Amino acid sequence: MKASNANDAQQRPVDAIAIVGPTASGKTAAALALAENLQPQGGAEIISVDSALVYRGMDIGTAKPSRQELAAVPHHLIDTLDPLQSYSAAEFAKDATGLIRDIRARGKTPLLVGGTMLYLKALLEGLNDMPSANPDIRAQIQQEAEQLGWPTLHARLAQVDPQTAARLAPGDSQRIGRALEVWTATGQTLTSFHQSAKAQAPDWHMPVISLEPTDRGWLHQRIALRFEQMMAAGFLDEVRQLKARGDLHPDLPSMRCVGYRQAWEGLDAGWSEAEICERGIFATRQLAKRQITWLRSMTDRVVVVADATDALPQVLQAAIDTLH
Repeated sequence: MKASNANDAQQRPVDAIAIVGPTASGKTAAALALAENLQPQGGAEIISVDSALVYRGMDIGTAKPSRQELAAVPHHLIDTLDPLQSYSAAEFAKDATGLIRDIRARGKTPLLVGGTMLYLKALLEGLNDMPSANPDIRAQIQQEAEQLGWPTLHARLAQVDPQTAARLAPGDSQRIGRALEVWTATGQTLTSFHQSAKAQAPDWHMPVISLEPTDRGWLHQRIALRFEQMMAAGFLDEVRQLKARGDLHPDLPSMRCVGYRQAWEGLDAGWSEAEICERGIFATRQLAKRQITWLRSMTDRVVVVADATDALPQVLQAAIDTLH
């Protein structure tokens, strides 16, 4: 990441402010408060950094901002795709780059808000010349996974590319498969491709404010409460409607989103609502753990203690400090 706290960067106008953190850490509330606070300076617009919010018809299980929240501040990269489509970090970086320039041209401050750290990494550190998909290699890896299981392939990835393996769950078939595919095709790791891209990264002046709890129990409680509220709001009915379309399947990136994957599997297997809820909460906690691991690798971030009583004022002050 291009250092935003360097002396020379501080003399330049801020291109955008990123507000990140694990799921349920309070990013949306912080972004809305900051956008309101920036009204005297021309206002702000929010660019979603979330791989699930791009999908239409996936509202409850993604904790999508409410209509009132969406109306209060212009939002981008929300409800842009059908769940049948896919969206990559490269596409996000391209889209976000254009949006940042457009928003700045309107005299507003772009706020990048979300927890899909791979997207933010692609934007900050640049893209690489990674090979395109190889169907033959992918099929071979899929066959091995069916025989040995994805955890075994995750262990294999850990031997050749420990840095990539460390940020992936043992059951993350999509990303484990892609990492092994790249290694098999090129003899190079995903990590090496990412590192080679840094030299070509855009020279952003983009402070990163990260909401991180000191008490993991606080975050777990918020995750559980949010999932229980989603269930009460009709999350399973939302998934049933998606299943009823007939053209979606559980291996699509959209249906592999945390919560949706467990709900789809549970509806197929006849799990009780309580079991679906329990498994969804567990999967969300695992996601939060991976997000925190990502965040700790970003040494230039400004950390705000998410479970502090004055977290919101701290975010506002951190943002003000970067703008002056």
